[in-house]
Amino acid sequence: MVSSLGGAGARAAPPFAAAQGASDAHGIRFDDVSVAYGEQVVLESLTLAVKPGEIVALIGPSGSGKTTALRAVAGFVRPARGRIFIGTRDVTDLAPHARNIGMVVQNYALFPHMRAEENVAFGLRARGAAADLIRERVPECLRMVGMAQYARRYPRELSGGQQQRVAIARALAIRPQVLLLDEPLSALDAQIRRSMLDELAKLHRDLPSLTVLYVTHDQTEALTLADHIGIMRDGKLVAFGDAQSLYRNPPNRFAAEFLGRANLLPVARLATTAAGLARVAFGDVALTARNHHGLADGSDCLLCVRPHDIRLGAAAGGDNALSGTVKSVLWQGDLQSVELDVAGHALRLTCAPMHDVPEPGAALALSFSAVEATLVPESASRG
Repeated sequence: MVSSLGGAGARAAPPFAAAQGASDAHGIRFDDVSVAYGEQVVLESLTLAVKPGEIVALIGPSGSGKTTALRAVAGFVRPARGRIFIGTRDVTDLAPHARNIGMVVQNYALFPHMRAEENVAFGLRARGAAADLIRERVPECLRMVGMAQYARRYPRELSGGQQQRVAIARALAIRPQVLLLDEPLSALDAQIRRSMLDELAKLHRDLPSLTVLYVTHDQTEALTLADHIGIMRDGKLVAFGDAQSLYRNPPNRFAAEFLGRANLLPVARLATTAAGLARVAFGDVALTARNHHGLADGSDCLLCVRPHDIRLGAAAGGDNALSGTVKSVLWQGDLQSVELDVAGHALRLTCAPMHDVPEPGAALALSFSAVEATLVPESASRG
């Protein structure tokens, strides 16, 4: 990556941001939207609002309906039922070119016979923009994404990350009301992907009124960029919330397992205690966890604790205590991942690399704080 989106060349950002002022902000709204291909329903009764100026990420496994939702906003698929709004405007029946959206896809989709500046200008020319406007806006957008010095290069002369920057500049050149990102980083290698994540976050800070719908299968991208995250499964929205709350307090089993790695232990005999905590039984072991969802006493549910919240060693100060048998230890550079058998259930923890690595079969004491664990309904439906 040659420069940051917010680097020395990004001086065109303020005028662009001003042009996209708060009075012109537009959100996205799905109102009971369903999409079907023949008899197969691929998106079912999606109701969701993306507020003006925020980033919402849709994540889920392949076939979950997340890309279909984005394509419905773009106008590439037509809902069988429901309406789609951009701001207050119903765009359900509008052609894609009439929706004033910018879109970036995973394979860049640059025209190979056009230089970078010509690619960025394409949308403006297609809309009949004046030559003076094109001459002003193309360099502005290229500067914003740190690509001004590559304006005369063809796509084949650019790296994958540089091509994706040009694709983003092209999407922004038309001054879209909303920006749709369809797995825009999936074709990049890990190092460039991390850099682009930082730069997309910086871009949104420079353009705070730009509404973004971001589709990805990568949880790290969603947690890094999104104000809110929607988790899709089998064409349905099964969870939605701000990124931190959804990670710390997943509303159901699927959300806990899909958004970040989670240990889920079946527990029973729920009994409320003070300060929003609850006492539960994991087999013969009594544990305490947050009851964020207000599950009723006597419920069967799941105790969710993240691998990085589990510590090796005896419990202290009222922490929860468990014991387990080591199944495997995996070194991952700056951390180690330990898998244990705890009363017949797999449990994983991550920790700093250990000097004395335990062998498989070794017995270990484990602990975690009650406030680092939360109770989750067993149901996989939306919470």
